[in-house]
Amino acid sequence: MSTKLFSTFTIRSLEFRNRIFVSPMCQYSATDGVPNEWHFVHLGSRAVGGAALVIVEATGVTAEGRISPGDLGIWNDKQVEAFKRITSFIAAQGAVPGIQLAHAGRKASTPLQWLGERSLRLDEGGWEPVAPSPIPFSEGYETPHELTKSEIAELIVQFVDATKRAVEAGFKVIELHMAHGYLLHEFLSPLSNQRDDEFGRDLEGRMRFPLQVAQAVRSAWPSDLPLFVRISATDWVDGGWDLPQSIEFSKRLRQVGIDLVDCSSGGNVRGVRIPLGPGYQVPFASAVRKEAEIATAAVGLITEPKQAEEILQRGDADVIVMARAFLSDPYWPLHAAHALSADIPWPIQYLRARPKK
Repeated sequence: MSTKLFSTFTIRSLEFRNRIFVSPMCQYSATDGVPNEWHFVHLGSRAVGGAALVIVEATGVTAEGRISPGDLGIWNDKQVEAFKRITSFIAAQGAVPGIQLAHAGRKASTPLQWLGERSLRLDEGGWEPVAPSPIPFSEGYETPHELTKSEIAELIVQFVDATKRAVEAGFKVIELHMAHGYLLHEFLSPLSNQRDDEFGRDLEGRMRFPLQVAQAVRSAWPSDLPLFVRISATDWVDGGWDLPQSIEFSKRLRQVGIDLVDCSSGGNVRGVRIPLGPGYQVPFASAVRKEAEIATAAVGLITEPKQAEEILQRGDADVIVMARAFLSDPYWPLHAAHALSADIPWPIQYLRARPKK
């Protein structure tokens, strides 16, 4: 049976074996930003399970850009060397290794995810967070340092340096994290960016730094390899970042060479009411795809094979990016193929468990 979900997808020089991508999922399990055996098994098992692209969690371009002390980083050679084993294994399974480059901004320096939401004190191993404006994320979070223009320029250099290290580490896709209330999203949203210089004031100003990062990374990244951006299509708050601004931003991303926009939402305002439900963010991917004329990824409570197939058949997105479904089932693609009567290869080591047609 021919399915859209299990058709190949080509961007620049890469052909993905299907349209199922593993979303970046923080594991809070690194020491000094270095990936370890946990990351090797976590990421490698999803490649074995049939995903086309496995994206490493939000990876700090600087130590201060991590969400927590347990997050991965790519600011030094030790980290690069540790990543090489992981990228090599992912590629050997027929999947593409990707990495999400990130800076947590005002949401940096927090405890491990399961230890609560607040800022870490300096005596707990925390550090001073930075942001476009000195506005804390919420109660319990430190007031961030407002970035100067020279510090903004230095951050662009750090994103470029991280990009060069990603090449050396063997990654074939970069996704820039401009969502979920982290630094680049903070610049985009008028709720977190209240600057009165060229990096604020209006939509053009708020887009300036994220677009500069995108353009600089595109220039440093090999021209034959894809570059993605994850956005939060809305803050879910009146007066915040919203879908019309996301569409305009996506048009500009396309102009600087971004290949795909991964459409998530929220994360910049605590406690907002989000209408959670199966595929609740799919309309964002659909609107951006049609109006910005750029490839999109749908993400968010997409858990069933038929649901994923229908999203692609309707033309709402080009690929499906999944997180929680992969946490509960690393072999989701193999099982989805059976459910959709699609014929895809299994790892030869696991053939004895393959369901009969």
